[in-house]
Parts: sequence; structure tokens; C-alpha cells
Amino acid sequence: MSLNLRRFREVVARSAMLAAAVALALPTIAVPAAAHGGGGGELRFATFNASLNRGTAGALRADLSTPGNAQARTIAEIVQRSRPDVLLINEFDFDPQAARLFRDNYLAVGQNGARPVSYPYWFIASSNTGIVSGFDLNNDGTVVTQPGAPGYGDDALGFGAFPGQYGMVVYSRHPIDTGNTRTFQNFRWKDMPGALLPDDPTTAAPGDFYSRQELAAVRLSSKSHWDLPIRVGHETVHFLVSHPTPPVFDGAEDRNGRRNFDEIRFWADYVRPGGGRYIYDDEGHRGGLRPGSEFVIAGDQNSDPFDGDSIPGAAQQLLDHPRVNARFTPSSAGAAEAGALQGGVNSAHRTNPAQDTADFADVPGPGNLRADYVLPSRGLNVRGGGVFWPVAGDPLARLTGTFPFPSSDHRLVWLDLRVGR
Repeated sequence: MSLNLRRFREVVARSAMLAAAVALALPTIAVPAAAHGGGGGELRFATFNASLNRGTAGALRADLSTPGNAQARTIAEIVQRSRPDVLLINEFDFDPQAARLFRDNYLAVGQNGARPVSYPYWFIASSNTGIVSGFDLNNDGTVVTQPGAPGYGDDALGFGAFPGQYGMVVYSRHPIDTGNTRTFQNFRWKDMPGALLPDDPTTAAPGDFYSRQELAAVRLSSKSHWDLPIRVGHETVHFLVSHPTPPVFDGAEDRNGRRNFDEIRFWADYVRPGGGRYIYDDEGHRGGLRPGSEFVIAGDQNSDPFDGDSIPGAAQQLLDHPRVNARFTPSSAGAAEAGALQGGVNSAHRTNPAQDTADFADVPGPGNLRADYVLPSRGLNVRGGGVFWPVAGDPLARLTGTFPFPSSDHRLVWLDLRVGR
């Protein structure tokens, strides 16, 4: 059954964590932390699809209940080496206790000589993944309503074996304005004007893969979309986070590719003055972002600008947006090296391999892609950024590795932004 957003939305604030020991010096590719100022200053915003998802409900909480899980320690060390001030983690199963355990047992504990990182504020809310729809959403002739059963994920509101699988969580060193957060989990796909609704290619009617009854239930977000106002001194930056569905694992109707495109489009409309009038949030309030507001769009968008399987132009909805400052592209020497060494379809890619953020199968594909983004509004000054992807000879390459990865097939991406005067 559907999770109650109000009941499960949980923001934990003002819990100080003091590091008792002085950490050892960072080896080689140590990422310099952003400078901070009392009235704003330079902040590091990051996104990381950390693959902290599990196959059954409660398994992530069990793994994080003690400080010894190898993958979680590796993820925490990557965060500690990168030291973001505001961090989105994609593919973190929805479980408020698990979110607290990861913060307290892993991020707040130095890993392999890295300094602990303290996040007094965090936000987690329910996800559409694994929520039963009651419909045959993949049109295979069977309605699957039992979580974990074969085919259940394809009939759920968002793909998942149980409610909340592949969710997300945000950690912050700065206060989250909980009174003004907005979530858009329940926004229906059909309510987006000009939505690219999936089409049954065997009929002449457009956009008819879903029935009228199904369209009344199908939501746009495969997980959710969140607008989290982050208070930075006297300034506010809206952290706009999501995780659109991969544009694959479907058929000729391209239901996932079209959903991916429109999930990305949601933020493009939301930040465009007057473009988000049709949008309503989970509290029933309408409209997009207030004109002039500063924002950072972050997340695994599952869309490379030129390569892979997403609909052409999907990522460009944000990259070419007049309100988005996309002039600086995070990159890494490790990504460029990996593309050259792994070969396969990578040799035919158009995106600069140094800008890749995910290490996918090279044969038959899709190869390494730029899938993860941190995109600020034009009013924010970009001071630098990068992708945590060490070259193979770097001692920290043990944190990213090769398949099967010790952490994730995605890499942490960050930008350093000047906020305020």
C-alpha cells in the first residue's frame, strides 16, 4: 500500500557530531574543500548514485546498524575525501533509520585515515519505487501486486521490488528550511502539458499505451522530485533533486525513455518563469520556483547529452536552459583513462570521456556515460568542480575500482559555488 508522505517525511536537525581524533593526511588525489563564509561563501554541492540499495526491505538498515559494512565504508570514505557541504545520495532505500545509521555509523566515523564529515541536517521522504499500482503497467497481460514477485517492479508506480527501493536522501551542513520544502511524488504524468506519454505502436491513436484508468494513477516521478531550500547564511539555495528512470528496459512504446525525458523536463519547467504553472506539489500548492530564486539541480539524470539510449535532447533541456549555468563541466582524468582502456562502444562516443560519471558495460553497451549532474542557476558563481574518479595508479582508485565495483558504478560529482556576496 502507498506510504504516507507526511508520516514518513523525517528531517533530523541540530544534532552535532564531534570528531575526537585528528585524521591522517589525505593521500594523492585529495580534493580540496570549499572555503566557507559566515554570510554565505563557497559551498560544495554534490550528487552520488551510491548504489546503497538492497534486494529486500530492511536489509539496508541491517547492513548499516553496525560500522562494518564494506560497501558503506567505501561510500563514506569517498564522501569524506570529497567533503561536500550539501549531498544528494541516489539509490538509498527509503528508510529514515537507515539514513540516520549511515550518517552516524559511517559518515561521522573516519574511514582509512579520512576525516569524519558531520551533517547536522538531513532529509528523506518516500519514493514511488515499489509502490503497488494495481494495474498491468507493462501490458504483459498480468497484474502483479505482490512485492518481490516476478514482474512486480514493472507494474509498480516506479520500478522496485518493494516500497522505497532505490530511493534517495540528502545530507547538509546547512539548515534545510523544512517549512518550505516541496515534494512532487504524487504529480501525475498526464497532468504535464504536452507529456510524451508512451504510445502503443499497433494502433493509430497517439499516447495510448496506458488506459484512461491507468493514466489517472501513473505518476511522473519514478522516485520523486524534491525542492529543498538550503539556508546559507542570509541566502537560500533551492536544492532540486531527483533520479529519473533509466531510458531502457521497455519496448517499442518507449515508456521508460519518454518518462526519463519528462522527468528531466519537470525541472526545466519548474525553474522557468511562468513555465511551472501546471505543477502541483504533494500539499496541493501550485506553481514553479519563484522567479529570481537561486537553485542547484542535482541527481542521476540517466541521460548523456549525446550517447546512450535516452531520447535526443533530454539532457539538453537543462544544459541549454536559459536559467541554468552549465558552462563548467565537471571532469576527471580517471574517466578519460577508463574510456580509453575499456574500449568497446566508448570509442564511438561523442561526449568527452573525461566528463563521464558512470562506468557501464562496454560490450554491447551503453559504455561509460555522463549521467550525473550538478547544475546551478546563473546567479551562482562556479568556482570549480570535478568527478571523483581516480586514475588506476592512484592509491584512491581502490574506492572506485572495476567491475564488480567496491562502491558503485556511478561516481560522486561536485561543484564549488559562491553563494551570496
